[in-house]
Amino acid sequence: MGLHSAMPDLHTLTAHAAHELLVTKAISARELLDAVYARIDAVDERVHSYVLLMREQADAVSARVDAKIAAGESIGPLEGIPLALKDILCTQGIPTTCCSRVLEGFVPPYDATVVRRLDDAGVVTVGKTNMDEFAMGSSTENSAFGPSRNPWDLARVPGGSSGGSASAIGADEALIALGTDTGGSIRQPAAYCGVVGMKPTYGRVSRYGLIAFASSLDQIGPITKDVRDAALLMNAIGGPDPCDSTCYPEPAPDFTEKLGRDITGMKIGVPREFFSQEGVQVDPGVAEAVHAALRVLEAQGAIVEECSLPNVRFSLPIYYIIAPAEASSNLARYDGVEFGYRAPGTRDIVSMMTDTRDAGFGMEVKRRIMLGTYALSSGYYDAYYLKASQVRTLIRQDFERAFAQYDVLVTPTAPTVAFPLGAKVDDPMQMYLNDICTIPINMAGVPSISVPCGYDQGLPVGLQFITAHWDETTLLQAAYAYEQATGWSRRAIDEIERVTMAG
Repeated sequence: MGLHSAMPDLHTLTAHAAHELLVTKAISARELLDAVYARIDAVDERVHSYVLLMREQADAVSARVDAKIAAGESIGPLEGIPLALKDILCTQGIPTTCCSRVLEGFVPPYDATVVRRLDDAGVVTVGKTNMDEFAMGSSTENSAFGPSRNPWDLARVPGGSSGGSASAIGADEALIALGTDTGGSIRQPAAYCGVVGMKPTYGRVSRYGLIAFASSLDQIGPITKDVRDAALLMNAIGGPDPCDSTCYPEPAPDFTEKLGRDITGMKIGVPREFFSQEGVQVDPGVAEAVHAALRVLEAQGAIVEECSLPNVRFSLPIYYIIAPAEASSNLARYDGVEFGYRAPGTRDIVSMMTDTRDAGFGMEVKRRIMLGTYALSSGYYDAYYLKASQVRTLIRQDFERAFAQYDVLVTPTAPTVAFPLGAKVDDPMQMYLNDICTIPINMAGVPSISVPCGYDQGLPVGLQFITAHWDETTLLQAAYAYEQATGWSRRAIDEIERVTMAG
């Protein structure tokens, strides 16, 4: 059955479209789940989005949803909707590995708050997705289970660290997904895979049960096929949580409330630093697609002006002090004593710990632990970590000044389109530069979203919208207005279907 026939292939649906079909009994939750698993069986050997499938649990949830519908009960907007879950979120009784050998055999005794909230919403979790080990990477090539691949070109990366979740949505192997974002790990892979990825304000979504990389930066968010689905998923996962002291204590808004409102008179700033910085230039094709998108926003009545955030040029170096320092602290717990992998045949407790960490961690994780440990060491803390924290405040203040003038900032999501597998694994600096447009947002803690805005070299380009702290509704309003004016998300789904099936 084709995409444009009376009943589309079910795995290609958005969540809100699938909900309408479930409510009208045009399809069942069982049929929807079967279609997604059939798609996974057909393509995931090539795409490698998943590291674990949860068929038994998914079957049980879809059966409960169908029973509710058959009994004439109403269902929520995400009930019965198949979801892919990044394997960094704790799932009670189900392995959680962070795609690292060091967590081999670890089965959490509790659910992450977002997992529990999704269960309460009736979401059907189909499996856990591949990722860079402990979320440290920009290509998913650091996974202990091997890389995921980009559905647009199987020889290219899907981005990282949430590459498995983004490729799952890009290849129609789930309708919605969760990822995590420490320096761009939702938005960059969303851009590379031609889908929507949103990082909420730091503190908007509980981090309880998220295995920590850098605690002051990590945030959980949606990866979806369109902006409406991102808003619906935010409604399910956002809000206060007594288990997370950094979580915003006020109730979350309805994230769909501004969808469909026009953007006439909305002031949009375009920071020049996101197009050119020392050491990196945004590719001409990417810049062209972004400027074309800005013309679309102007045609819708927005006021678009160039602006400056002068301190964002320091974002990359301070990120690679702050994030590794926090990782060094967070990852100290993986020592072979209480859970996960333990190196065999060790002589004493010291060799057990060192051998376990040597064998259990991959090269990129070791690199960042060493960077962070050095930055926190005696005599260097003030020179590195403290100074980086002070510069981080300057970056946050840049954004606050910008939002005193503008409703929204718009930038490229990444300086290039997806690059070939293996192209940057031996050059950490070139790999780190892929996140130069996303890291400043994590430094400031503000929300942002990436939506498709065109193509370069036949590959998707991402457009990044940014708003002030706690203003996700305006963020979604602007992104939705652009999406509806262009139809890029629908085109992305159509194109991925063609490319992946031909691959």
